[in-house]
Amino acid sequence: MQRSDWNGVFPAITTPLKADDSIDIELFGRHIAWMAGHGCNAFVTPGSLGEGGLLTLDEKRSLWTRAVEVLGDALPVVAAVGACGTREAVEIARAAQECGCRGLMVLPPYAYVGDWRETRTHFARVFEATPLGCMLYNNPPAYGTDVLPEQLEEIANDFPNLHAVKESSGDIRRMTAIRARLGDRLAVYIGIDDMVLEGVAAGAEGWIAGLVNGFPAESVRLFELARDGRHDEAEELYRWFLPLLRLDAGPQFVHLVKLAQARAGWGNERMRLPRLPVAQPLRDRALSIIDVSMKIRPAIAR
Repeated sequence: MQRSDWNGVFPAITTPLKADDSIDIELFGRHIAWMAGHGCNAFVTPGSLGEGGLLTLDEKRSLWTRAVEVLGDALPVVAAVGACGTREAVEIARAAQECGCRGLMVLPPYAYVGDWRETRTHFARVFEATPLGCMLYNNPPAYGTDVLPEQLEEIANDFPNLHAVKESSGDIRRMTAIRARLGDRLAVYIGIDDMVLEGVAAGAEGWIAGLVNGFPAESVRLFELARDGRHDEAEELYRWFLPLLRLDAGPQFVHLVKLAQARAGWGNERMRLPRLPVAQPLRDRALSIIDVSMKIRPAIAR
């Protein structure tokens, strides 16, 4: 992937599971094809929403291989690279390249929050491990590591294959700060579903989306309206979508996105332990949001 490829809606794909806890590769392939048919621009697997930290490398290989088979040369597959250690992250990156992935979304180390010198070294080792285009994933609430705009500028200057940043700090000012320092050197991506309109207004070129797993037509339409400056139409659609998008913004986002996706007719709620089915009070609240939203779902071609 080149810098010009980093734009638009990239689903962070959920990983469908069978009753025996194995991956349902057939359903995974059909799900990707369905979302691609609604205008998504690339696919990220298996990230946090895809329960990537709970999958073996062989399982990740099976997902990447199937995604590449389904999409061919039409759309890129971006491999999420997350690990506790740098050596493992490099191994994941190289395996993704072997499977035909065309980009990497690189996370900081899972279990250790280092200083910038250590964090920079981790990212650098992965960026230089392959020639693939890379996205740096910044999510301080989840991982404790915060890559500041000046640090992002520093590492971008040294690695020409770093093309994008997924910004999930939740602070819209961070996006404008990145733009002020780096201009269009990096594509800035929205990493939290319920700030997509605000993110595009602040200069985001893309969206790593979660609820797209059940609502791709609405997701692509919302992003395009915002990108094209059609503010009234975008705000009308956003008002409908926002209660659903907020399901992706809490600690049980995997549970709730899979619930919404299943309610929309795709897959089931199964997750890998230690995640358990969502507790009944939260489930009831989430279902009330999902079911009401689906009853008043806007008329977008699906």
